Amino acid sequence: MPQHATNTRRTTQSGNRLGERLRQLRVAAAMTQTDLAGDRFSKEYVSQIERGKTRPTHETIEWLAGRLGVDAGFLERGVSADERRRVETLLARAEALTEANRYDEAVGEFENCATAVLATGVTELEVRHLTGEAWARMDQGEVKQAIALLNKARGLVEAPEFSDVNRADVLFRLGVCRYQLSSVTTAVGLLNEALTLAEGSQLPCDLLRADILGWRSRCYRRQRDLEAAREDVERALELAQALDDPRKTADVYFQASLVSERMGNWVHARNYAERAKAYYEQLNDERSVGRLLNNLGGLNFQLGKPEQAVEDLKNAYRVLLDKGSDAEAANVVASLAHVHLMTGEAVAAEEEARHALSLLEDRENFLYHVAPTQLVLGRALMEQGRLDEAEEYLRASDASAEQLESISHRAAAWMARGDLAAKRGEDRVAANLYRQAAEVLQDVRF
Repeated sequence: MPQHATNTRRTTQSGNRLGERLRQLRVAAAMTQTDLAGDRFSKEYVSQIERGKTRPTHETIEWLAGRLGVDAGFLERGVSADERRRVETLLARAEALTEANRYDEAVGEFENCATAVLATGVTELEVRHLTGEAWARMDQGEVKQAIALLNKARGLVEAPEFSDVNRADVLFRLGVCRYQLSSVTTAVGLLNEALTLAEGSQLPCDLLRADILGWRSRCYRRQRDLEAAREDVERALELAQALDDPRKTADVYFQASLVSERMGNWVHARNYAERAKAYYEQLNDERSVGRLLNNLGGLNFQLGKPEQAVEDLKNAYRVLLDKGSDAEAANVVASLAHVHLMTGEAVAAEEEARHALSLLEDRENFLYHVAPTQLVLGRALMEQGRLDEAEEYLRASDASAEQLESISHRAAAWMARGDLAAKRGEDRVAANLYRQAAEVLQDVRF
């Protein structure tokens, strides 16, 4: 069914319900249509409202509610102001749990208040419920379930009572979910559409714009379009600083650090990371501090400080495990495996990589981290002379990178497989793999 037809039906049904309540309340008050209309309206206009033929303005609804001695919210939507406040309180609690990274509890709260939300008949609350539950489920790793909820919300916000900012918010969340599933091209399209709506709305939404730009920067980074990633993160940082929003500023500094790291600007990357870490510490956000320590560990290793890198990574693992973020803790373990591999400790690298992969199992939104971890494990096994086992994990890394549509990850896997072939004396195979890697990397934008 076309979207406009669905919206028309929803509006008509809403008008019918309002008209039915108006008639019931008028009859209960022993008033005729003429009595209710008074000197302000005609009897015919009241009749049209009761039959759902026209929908009154909010001002008219308030006037009619005053005549009937009822709450305007109850007349309009069948729910009293007190009941709406109760439901909003339930939603606010669930949203606060999401902000506190207590996703299991947040999903439970959203599930518990679903009936109460639907009973209000308030579409605005239904959208808030759908988008809130989707966000909590996404962070919990249930990305496909989150997308289903957001697609439902996307249909609802097409109704005329919603603004382009509301629509942009839903598209933004859908874009983030698609990014989590490594559908990066789709994510960019959704984020572009969200940004166009937000900027064209002429409504205050700088925080949403900063969010969109920050996540689009991540997408560009994944696509190796680092100049575009840098431009977006700089625009996001300007918005966050103008808003004087410490959390958003911290988030954007974190992304700026990752972009600088990809561009090889290690010192700038570490400076950005240190600024982000300071903001997160002020906010007592230990989980984000743990994620920053993981990033700092990698940067310190690149800057020739392996001992400091290991210390940062161990602290990151402790913090993230303590906060119940097993998948993110797995990323730290994968970073430790890389450090061990690069410092010649192949056995330790194997142990850490296997541990990381066990923690990342069945986490489809962490596939981006699986491919390099499989690569580290394959190289660690190769260093120990266990070539058949190494080939298994190098091919698995290649397959994961193909699923991610990541050319750089595939090139790294081909280089490793080339090294493996060279160890076996298969020079022709090795040369073909090296050539394949070199050719695709020539087409990557840096």
